[in-house]
Amino acid sequence: MSSLAPFDFALYEAKLMNIAKNIFQPNQAPLETAVLVLDDCNTLSFAAAVDPMRATNRRAGKNLFRWKFFTPTGAAAQLTSGLSINGAPIAQAEGFDLLVMVAGFNLEAHATPRLLSSLRRLHAAGVAIAAIDGGPWILARAGLLDGHSATTHWEDLEDLATRFPQVDARRDRFVISPPFATSGGAAPGIDMMLHLISTRFGQGLARRVASAFLYDPVPLGTQRQSISATSRKIRRNPQIARALDLMEAHLDTPLSITEIAKRMSLSQRSLENRFRTHLNLSPHAYYLQLRLDEAYRLATDTSQSVQDIALATGFASQASFARAFKAGFGQSVRLLRRAQNA
Repeated sequence: MSSLAPFDFALYEAKLMNIAKNIFQPNQAPLETAVLVLDDCNTLSFAAAVDPMRATNRRAGKNLFRWKFFTPTGAAAQLTSGLSINGAPIAQAEGFDLLVMVAGFNLEAHATPRLLSSLRRLHAAGVAIAAIDGGPWILARAGLLDGHSATTHWEDLEDLATRFPQVDARRDRFVISPPFATSGGAAPGIDMMLHLISTRFGQGLARRVASAFLYDPVPLGTQRQSISATSRKIRRNPQIARALDLMEAHLDTPLSITEIAKRMSLSQRSLENRFRTHLNLSPHAYYLQLRLDEAYRLATDTSQSVQDIALATGFASQASFARAFKAGFGQSVRLLRRAQNA
């Protein structure tokens, strides 16, 4: 009597990767692409997924991407801007080379068993999956990113790392870990799509696509996500970039300016001069602005108490936080929330 050999899961995964990883290698064959749009994603992230494909076809003079829109259930996806995106149910998707998924807010609510099952099915069929903004969190929730490096929007990155320890969570703008590509938001999503265009269809075409947007792409692995919107020129100054990274990594337990300068092997005066030259602010003022910007985000995007927000942004007391917040934004957290919910 014959017996079946035990199922070799590692070999199965390797075969899947061999099917899908060619998406990220030179190949002039058109990519059949499914664009999955979830409720509560933002318009820029949606455009970051679609417009690079449109511009590629226009610049190439032929259809290198052919795409179709999908939503989790077939009902129109409602973007945060009020736009509606019509699409077929993702459960009906088949015959695609690439799935590009765009998500934004309320990720737990959108990670339904039906959606997660569809993502697993497409992965099992050898479909490469690129995810933008909150999309990587959904992939991790489906168990698909276990053993892979990935990123997501910085607001969700800590939750990704905590909830899914089998995922190598990185703060890079985008991460390629075949058959997956993940990005941290709209602009990093453009970088990720340009990387795909460059590796598959050639650097020249990717440059022409970037020039159509007047966009200066960031190469893979050269820049981390930042919670502050400083110019790329400033971020490319290695000493300023290092100082900003230290500040952003220590919002809850702020470093002294003296300690930041010491870690950078600079004098405090030298660090202060660089900040005033490049940012027109002192290091102390910039650091306080970062912490208050994060406090504003927590006040508007979460239900955390004022005390918890104060602790998360490095204020020694609730009273000192309240004074700084009112000085920075002209109102208290309570009044801000009241106006937001009115």
